[in-house]
Amino acid sequence: MPEHAPLDLPDDPQLVANLVHFARALRRAGLRVGTGRVADAIRAVEAAGFTDKRDFYHVLEACFVSRAEERRAFAQVFRLFWRDPRFMEHMMAMMLPAVRGVAEERAAQAAEKRAAEALLAGAESPLREAEAEPPEETEIEVDAARTTSAEERLRTLDFEQMSTEEIAQAKRMLARLSLPVRPVPSRRAAAAAAGRAIDRRRTLRAAMRTGGEVSRLARTRPRPRWPNLVALCDISGSMSRYSRVLLHFLHAVSNRQGAGWAEVHAFTFGTRLTNVTRHLRTRDVDAALAAAGAEAQDWEGGTRIGDCLHAFNRDWSRRVMGQGAVVLLITDGLDRGDPERLARQMERLQLTARRLVWINPLLRYDDFAPRATGIRAMLPHVDSFRAGHSIATLEDLAATISRPDDAGEKARLMAALSG
Repeated sequence: MPEHAPLDLPDDPQLVANLVHFARALRRAGLRVGTGRVADAIRAVEAAGFTDKRDFYHVLEACFVSRAEERRAFAQVFRLFWRDPRFMEHMMAMMLPAVRGVAEERAAQAAEKRAAEALLAGAESPLREAEAEPPEETEIEVDAARTTSAEERLRTLDFEQMSTEEIAQAKRMLARLSLPVRPVPSRRAAAAAAGRAIDRRRTLRAAMRTGGEVSRLARTRPRPRWPNLVALCDISGSMSRYSRVLLHFLHAVSNRQGAGWAEVHAFTFGTRLTNVTRHLRTRDVDAALAAAGAEAQDWEGGTRIGDCLHAFNRDWSRRVMGQGAVVLLITDGLDRGDPERLARQMERLQLTARRLVWINPLLRYDDFAPRATGIRAMLPHVDSFRAGHSIATLEDLAATISRPDDAGEKARLMAALSG
């Protein structure tokens, strides 16, 4: 049994306790930090000393960071925990909902909010504590029998009506959602003990080892094949709030292992088409969306759905649609371009896709009708037409995306269109 070298702790025990708390904050922020790395960090700090801040930063980074995408989160947690003398006030301010026009807003850096939540570790913000204390002279009675939980209310709330704090909670709920899919039948076969078909080649090869005597029949079954998921997300001005939340959902789907999809490809479009697939594969959601926003220069601009679909069909269709991909088209359909060109591109997209699902936030209105020319041109060429304005609608999408008979609201709207 190998013997480990004795662990000589630094003279100041408070530093060791701070290193342990720092490792817990990194673990909450998503880094893979265990007790072994904490012990290595203590030994490294003892060897390198605690005199220079840069050396101390790089020593801890070498001990705790194992992936390139973890560096942003580590840098933010380190800055708030070790270097900023007023880090608690800074974090509490970040947890408060921003009020436009009252306080000066500062764009949060990638992984900064996640680092703040990791260090707060469930602490209540000052605003919540203030709201939780009712005035002394007022007595409020609430009938709990008719109230629902905050999470249940958040599931059905429209993304456009959510506050900053509710949007943050919704994003955390979307990170736990999955988008399962059924495998596609394939002509290729795989060995199986209880398969229906007989594998003649493997049977004869095994018989040659026993002098030509066939003792067992080797069998096969169809090998399952998983389709690709292609998401086309509208980032125009009318879709700004919805597209940002739905990109969080696509990021969770892209980084969820075992969801069934072979590959997940994501594109944004407004006035032009932008491929953001490689950005969504980054594990840190803040860094992923920051990079995607820098790549797509047409945020909150106009809408040219027909031109963007033409660019996708011409440049990307053969690259990402060759394996029977399922396409999610996320847009409100408000296009001022040529409706005939839009209809041709939608027809071509439907023919190359295994299934085309249109997610339209405008379905949140009960009296929605296909009156816009863009919607009238696109609706006949989709397989399913569903809403996408709340968490509940995305949960329904996850439950029905593998059902080939699900058409959503298409049948009802097509009847209204023909009438």
